[in-house]
Amino acid sequence: MKKPLLTLAMLSALTGSSVAQSSGAAYQNADYTPKKAAIKYLPELETLVFEFQVAGSAGKTQPKPAGKTDGAPVLGYVFPTTLKSTDIGMGATDGIVAMALTSHPDFEDTPLWDENGDGNYTNDGLVWHAHWVVLIKDSRVAGGFSVKEFDHMGAAPKLPPTSAPGMHMYMDSPGFTVTMQGNTGRVVVPLDRINRRRNFKFDLVTCYMEVNASDKKRPMLGVYQVYGVLSGNLSLPYSVAATN
Repeated sequence: MKKPLLTLAMLSALTGSSVAQSSGAAYQNADYTPKKAAIKYLPELETLVFEFQVAGSAGKTQPKPAGKTDGAPVLGYVFPTTLKSTDIGMGATDGIVAMALTSHPDFEDTPLWDENGDGNYTNDGLVWHAHWVVLIKDSRVAGGFSVKEFDHMGAAPKLPPTSAPGMHMYMDSPGFTVTMQGNTGRVVVPLDRINRRRNFKFDLVTCYMEVNASDKKRPMLGVYQVYGVLSGNLSLPYSVAATN
């Protein structure tokens, strides 16, 4: 098992006053207060179901558009895991592989999928959808993490063909089914899409992220506010459970 992602001291800093003043503070409510999380293995379908519950309504609170990509808000329910990047179709790289369920009205990053079913593949960033991302610790942002980037001028790393073009980050848009019903959110992940792994550990984080396209001192997609961490210390203590 990997070492805890954050020390208790850093976790305390993330929930301190400096973070509370970030632009993500407006979205902090019961819809992002984590209560439970599970990943269930369905052997008859060879599928995993990532599931979380919040104190409020899952996915009800969504970002208000900024009107441009630079500075665009992103809200997320994120499952950090002990999976490897090679398990999700990427080349070998260091970092934390996470399943991120996100909503963002200002841009489209799932060009292969039409989440709102209107025949237009470029207008559904607001609809909750799934990403695989590789996260790294990043002191440049208040939330302490960002999506790992690569040099767009150099040779591109191996990424799945479902990755959105033009985004120079370790991020995939796999097209997994996401549902938000009542206080519960779910995403369905076929086992053959993660190297048939089901012996990994995980946690749940709710957070506010933001796109940066103008400031070279900040990451392209960083975490600016952490609303909640289910384990309390990001120790990834939870295991995949088999169902009968």
